[in-house]
Amino acid sequence: MKRTLIGFSLGLSILALSACTTSASGEVVAETKNGTVTEEEFYEELKNTYGAEVLKEMLYEKVLKSQYEVTDEEVTAEVDQLKESYGDQWESVLAQNGYKDEEALKEDIKASLLKEKAATEGIEITDEELKQYYENKKTELEASHILVEDEETAKKVKEELSNGADFTELASEYSIDTSTSEAGGELGFFGTGEMTYAFEQAAYNLETDEISDPVESTYGYHIIKVTDKRDQEEVEIGSYEEEKDALKDELIQRQADTNKLSEMMNEADISIKLKDLKEKIQF
Repeated sequence: MKRTLIGFSLGLSILALSACTTSASGEVVAETKNGTVTEEEFYEELKNTYGAEVLKEMLYEKVLKSQYEVTDEEVTAEVDQLKESYGDQWESVLAQNGYKDEEALKEDIKASLLKEKAATEGIEITDEELKQYYENKKTELEASHILVEDEETAKKVKEELSNGADFTELASEYSIDTSTSEAGGELGFFGTGEMTYAFEQAAYNLETDEISDPVESTYGYHIIKVTDKRDQEEVEIGSYEEEKDALKDELIQRQADTNKLSEMMNEADISIKLKDLKEKIQF
């Protein structure tokens, strides 16, 4: 799949801190006419600023490496894809993102791929699902929604709609999406990739003026009404054969279960001994 260097969260701060040791001395690393900065002060500041992030990433790697494998070939393939994407700017882009060389970047890519494998394990994309996603790419939908916190309320709203209630009025009354509720839940036109996957999948399965059953997402429960459809004109789409591999990767990523990562870490009996970092690290 296509990536950018921005997608890797570790960067220079991790690389710098990884060089720190407990043997930091009082040696001066910088000086001004107003005072000096010692090696010990420097490393202490790094730990306070980036320590929680560094330790968290190290723990991810320890736990995930015991269950998943990322090969050198997989990492190299990602690097090659990035190099092709950035072209002649590759070296400068590396430097701008805090990487002294490709090897440093590879460490971050490996960590990212470990998380990716854990979050996407078991996801299967059928040919039918892939072909439908390809067709959906050609169309934009106009829709409205009513977002509520729980399934019980969603069912109540759906029942009222089935009994003839006005969608716009119920959106104003029930929806917790404050950005759309006063406008009757109107979302405007959108294409694939702009909404959460569960919402998008339900919406694209509706006919114009059809209203969905309750749809659960990370935001709550949605009642969706599609009000119009139009051809997607802004994005050029190749043939199915040309696009299917990239679309499959995209679909897998969109269905990734990040909660699985948290569950795995919480089941790993992690005990953080550094008191000043313990409260800062949550999975």
